[in-house]
Amino acid sequence: MRQIIIQGRGGQGAQTAGNLLAAAFFAQGLQVQCFASYGGARRGTPVSSYLRVDDRPVRVRCDIEQADAILCFDASLLEGRLLACAHERTLIVVNSGRESAHFAAVLPGRRVLPIDGLGIAREHGLGRIVNSALLGALACTLQAPTPEVLERTLVEMSPRLHDENIAAARSGWQAAASLLQEVNP
Repeated sequence: MRQIIIQGRGGQGAQTAGNLLAAAFFAQGLQVQCFASYGGARRGTPVSSYLRVDDRPVRVRCDIEQADAILCFDASLLEGRLLACAHERTLIVVNSGRESAHFAAVLPGRRVLPIDGLGIAREHGLGRIVNSALLGALACTLQAPTPEVLERTLVEMSPRLHDENIAAARSGWQAAASLLQEVNP
């Protein structure tokens, strides 16, 4: 079973990203469990989305304590409780314009892949909406869901700007692929 945590702040789209990712995994024929946790339910407060994905029905009904992957919409949230859910093999994809070396220095021993989701979103006319770029990057690191399934899900579930969302997801995938080649030549 694959366990994924998506962490952001209210209004950034972390919960929406969790729902999109869950729908994409389901469309690929996998069993999915997706649930969210948020504090005061207002803009700026921490929001988490949790996913479990497997070939078989997911029957576990507790919080995720050891994630296989973490998608973090705000680098300032890479601390305490969130990092406690990461083991040595957890891959952390973070929305940040900083270089990999920065995270290697401040989070030694962690596998952190910084993706400039904001830059990608702006490049493709999405403003501050980083979901598609970050989901493309995460899908690349996990090698699932496939790009085709992710793109189809974005078109089906995004109310508008379909071409822009697809382009951002592809750019996020490419950015992650480039960083992974640097890390694992």
